[in-house]
Amino acid sequence: MIIIKSERELEKMRVAGRLAARALRRVVSAVRPGVTTEELDEKAEQCINNAGGLPSFKGYRGFPATICASIDSEVVHGIPGSRQLKQGNILSVDVGAILGGFHGDNATSVAVGRVSEKASDLLRAGEAALWAGIEQAEPGNRLSDISHAVEACAREHGYSVVRDYAGHGIGRDMHEDPSIPNYGAPGRGPELQPGMVLAIEPMLNQGDYRVRTDDDGWTVRTMDGGLSVHFEHTVAVTESGPEVLTRCAGDEEE
Repeated sequence: MIIIKSERELEKMRVAGRLAARALRRVVSAVRPGVTTEELDEKAEQCINNAGGLPSFKGYRGFPATICASIDSEVVHGIPGSRQLKQGNILSVDVGAILGGFHGDNATSVAVGRVSEKASDLLRAGEAALWAGIEQAEPGNRLSDISHAVEACAREHGYSVVRDYAGHGIGRDMHEDPSIPNYGAPGRGPELQPGMVLAIEPMLNQGDYRVRTDDDGWTVRTMDGGLSVHFEHTVAVTESGPEVLTRCAGDEEE
């Protein structure tokens, strides 16, 4: 069942979304060669806790950390630890925060130092696919219009989209209905209505779309070893169009 949020609930989600965005920005500002993913995790947790919030991910189905930190061919759900980032890596960071009983969820992928032009192009395409999906979160559109826009943008840039994982509704629970695949034909699924809140999250691969899970039970990586990127915003459908709830002041659309 898709839960429609009241204006009062949306205001609480704005607050939670801003906290998740601050935590993500705090992590990104600390990304550099030599830093460990565990150190980045500590920065996110401190940011969330200092604001009176709780990490959405820590303890969720047994996940042991505040952020997901996925490097190069890792798509999502990488567990932070003692690994040091290296010059030329791509790092995907996913952060969620609970505040006032509601979740905010966002992710981005960034270059560690200077990266190859191929890696830079993949990063640009991933962010473009995110905004292509967000633009479709308009009242009267269908859910799969978001999915189709993400896939079309990815294909236009020559990349595949991961099919085993999807975006989702979000609110009092981190994962609510509906599931939002990043591929498919337009004009299908539920009609989008004001008060729906969606976590839109494209995952683009450099090569084949297929993925596998490591023995740790969490880390998902590309089957062919190609690079992958992950971008996400929590977005409210409003009468005036999509409202990005995980957007810090100063962020600009691509």
